[in-house]
Amino acid sequence: MAISATATEAKPVKTKISTFDEVNIFFDKAAERLDLDNGVRELLRQPWRELEVSLPVRMDDGKIRVFRGYRVQHNGARGPFKGGIRYHPDADKNEVRALASLMTWKSGLIDIPFGGAKGGVQCDPRTMSEGELNRLTRRYTLGIEPIIGVNEDIPAPDLGTNAQTMAWIMDAYSQTHGYSPGIVTGKPVELGGSVGRDAAPGRGTVYVMIEAARDLGIPLEGARVAVQGFGQVGSWAARLLHEQGSKIVALTDIGGGVYNPNGIDVRLALLHQLDTGTVAGLPDTDKISSKEMMALELEYLVPAAVERVIHEGNAPNIKAKVVVEAANHPTTPEADQILMDKGITVLPDILVNAGGVVVSELEWTQNLYQHQWELSRVNEELLKKMKGAYARVREVVELKGVSYREAAFLVGVGRVASVVKLRGFI
Repeated sequence: MAISATATEAKPVKTKISTFDEVNIFFDKAAERLDLDNGVRELLRQPWRELEVSLPVRMDDGKIRVFRGYRVQHNGARGPFKGGIRYHPDADKNEVRALASLMTWKSGLIDIPFGGAKGGVQCDPRTMSEGELNRLTRRYTLGIEPIIGVNEDIPAPDLGTNAQTMAWIMDAYSQTHGYSPGIVTGKPVELGGSVGRDAAPGRGTVYVMIEAARDLGIPLEGARVAVQGFGQVGSWAARLLHEQGSKIVALTDIGGGVYNPNGIDVRLALLHQLDTGTVAGLPDTDKISSKEMMALELEYLVPAAVERVIHEGNAPNIKAKVVVEAANHPTTPEADQILMDKGITVLPDILVNAGGVVVSELEWTQNLYQHQWELSRVNEELLKKMKGAYARVREVVELKGVSYREAAFLVGVGRVASVVKLRGFI
């Protein structure tokens, strides 16, 4: 069963604090600049609700395995909770908390009527059959069913899940609630999914890069680009950057990495990966590790896989002019400071990879009206949202003299804080 994103061989660095604590370092900086009082900060920092469930599943060999599943609803002040479901061995409670909080600030930044949530099941989907994944998904849906709903909490795909997973969730939920296509987004088009949803995170990434390239004076045409994580997000970003005239010099996925200083034909890389399961061994390329790729002379480095792949151990070696965070939280706070000190521009995750939640909101809207839009309209709406969010972030960068990340958090946190006060939560 194909999964929706691809991790690389680069392992996240183990640090003394959790991923959730790291994300809150960025939040705290924004809260300080916004002069939020301590009560508001505490309300915004902590999740509103956390659910942990045991998931007994009968495996193909007849044995029962019990998996751990989570759904964290971080903040719903701006609308229904929204966030993907991740199937991964490391999808523990702290990781899910961190991703849920990022969704809150992302939805605020991009200015859509959603709050932030995330789900996770600690499993390795690559080692499980389709039948086992089906049974696991239905059991997980049963476990979180009391707190999800079309106007309460709408899951979506993430690392290790895909449109098929969403179809199973929709079917399981509909068994007791009636036909409910709006309960998930990122589902197959035949079941009410939106055209353009699969490509949206990668397309949104490139929309932001086009805007930033103009302002930074680093044209995409002819730019040397390396993409770490040639999964759903990374592959779409790579092929769209190739169309912009960028030179994709390196790609990595879970099976390894490839390098060609003269540029890689992304279409051939996709075909090779489809045939072999990895980009490794692509003809006319040299083998490259993720560590080596990080140290390449580049215009743009695009981490598009898992968290914490840029850390204090490798950040000093990065030579790219711009780091484009297509993954969630790929850069630790320590590494972020190192990159800033080196004069490297970082385009942050809550801006760059917001394309997925933008088109998820469009899909949800289409489901509510029982109507389907054409691809041209979906992409037009996506472009409008991404350009608008980038413009607001750029404005704050120039007005406040802060980094793109600080500016993005200032906008996102500020919007959520404003709604919390208007609704009278405090």
